Amino acid sequence: MANQVHSAAIHLLRGLRKQDEASGTSAARLSALSVVVFAGPLTLGDLAAAEQVRPPTMTHIVTGLESAGLVRREIDEEDGRVTRVRATPKGTRVLHAARLRRVALLTSKVERLDPREVEVLSEAAAILERIARRP
Repeated sequence: MANQVHSAAIHLLRGLRKQDEASGTSAARLSALSVVVFAGPLTLGDLAAAEQVRPPTMTHIVTGLESAGLVRREIDEEDGRVTRVRATPKGTRVLHAARLRRVALLTSKVERLDPREVEVLSEAAAILERIARRP
């Protein structure tokens, strides 16, 4: 069962990620942007840890996001040696639009299920959410 869930999750996310092309931003950048929008502002190190990439990789990702006007770097007011990454209003809009496209696609797929399957899927989603949040 764990193998089935793993496989289904990967295939589902790959299919939904195709919607990200409409944003004009790579999946890696959208993922980092998501962390910044929902948990930011963050240091590059904290963002790299959240995305499970090395700091140089995150620096490259953030540079691209910054060039696109989706994030900006800010010097920490309490410690001038620390830089934090914050989403811009444009970045927040781009992220939410990308998420809406993914959710719309998933909704169209779920709408084709019969009511009992939707009920089971809803229960499974709640269980998966609990599993995902456990250490």
